[in-house]
Amino acid sequence: MNPLFSFDKNYYDKGLISVAGIDEAGRGPLAGPVAAAAVIFPKDIEIPFLNDSKKLTEKKRNELFKIIKEKALAYSVATIDNVKIDEVNILRATFMAMKQAVLNLKISPQLCLIDGNHKIPELALNQEAIVGGDAKSASIAAASILAKVTRDAIMLEYAKEFPMYGFEKHKGYGTKTHMDALKKYGVCRIHRQSFAPVKLCSQEQKWLIPEK
Repeated sequence: MNPLFSFDKNYYDKGLISVAGIDEAGRGPLAGPVAAAAVIFPKDIEIPFLNDSKKLTEKKRNELFKIIKEKALAYSVATIDNVKIDEVNILRATFMAMKQAVLNLKISPQLCLIDGNHKIPELALNQEAIVGGDAKSASIAAASILAKVTRDAIMLEYAKEFPMYGFEKHKGYGTKTHMDALKKYGVCRIHRQSFAPVKLCSQEQKWLIPEK
């Protein structure tokens, strides 16, 4: 058995019926939303090659994205846009996305397994924070895939609206290509104005790319 599924099975063997894995994608980028997903799998499920989204190719993530949605008892993905991120900060926005994803599940989980070292504030459900959880738990790994694929798809759409930034390649992360584009074109409406590199660029160039 995939060790990630063995990890989750330990919780079900203790008598739990519904365990949700929760993870996020997009905390680090300079543009676009942060996404979070929650996934509840059946007790005795096995999905070959399921792993942390960062350890998978884009092709494999897209394949597993479809399989996860077919096999899960319940799943949900939520996003928080860059405007809200600037308003409340990225950590709080991430928690907001995670909480929304959990509350949107059609099944209320008995336990939430959260990737990282923080539980979700103001979520009145049993929670366990697991550092490196996306490489340990099948449900957290699945959530990482749903969040990543969903956010990437959003950034591909933004790439059509703002082709000068190369969002289709770096998905908003601070690569050299992105930084060079920021210096050349300034910021656009999906950039996170509170992030230091964007803030610096905005101060240097006081104009915005017009919305189409």
